[in-house]
Amino acid sequence: MRIVLQRVARAAVSVDGRSVGEIGPGLLLLVGFTETDDESTLLWMADKVVGLRVFTDDEGRMNRDLGEVQGGLLVVSQFTLYGDTRKGRRPSFVKAAHPDRAIPLYERFVQLLRERAPGEVATGIFGAMMSVELTNDGPVTLVLER
Repeated sequence: MRIVLQRVARAAVSVDGRSVGEIGPGLLLLVGFTETDDESTLLWMADKVVGLRVFTDDEGRMNRDLGEVQGGLLVVSQFTLYGDTRKGRRPSFVKAAHPDRAIPLYERFVQLLRERAPGEVATGIFGAMMSVELTNDGPVTLVLER
C-alpha cells in the first residue's frame, strides 16, 4: 500500500464537474494498493495516518496530529501510484491491485479511517476520472508505504 499524503488548507474532488468530496484543513490522501495488501496493512496505515504529527504547534513545529487540529481527511484512490516507468515510455501498472481486489481494500481503509479520525472523512469515487483541487499547506507532502 502506498499513500501520497499532503497537508492541506482545503481540498476537493469532483467527477463530471460535480463535487463529490471536500474538506477544510486536514490531509489529502492519494491511495494505491497492491495484490499483497491485507487487513494488517490497512490497520497499520490507518493508525499511521491518524497519528502522524504533521500539523504545527504554537512554536511552528510539526508536533500535532489530526485529532489535535480537528482536521478532515479526503481519500482518493490512485492506482497510478504503482506505475513503473523504469522501462519504455509507457508506465506499467502490473503491481497495482486489480479493481476486484482494490475496491474492497479501499472501502475497508475508508471505514477504518472513519472509525479513527476525529473529523470528516470524505472520498472520491473509485475508478472514476476525478479532478482534485488542493491548497497545500506548508507545503507538506509525504509518501507512506507498507
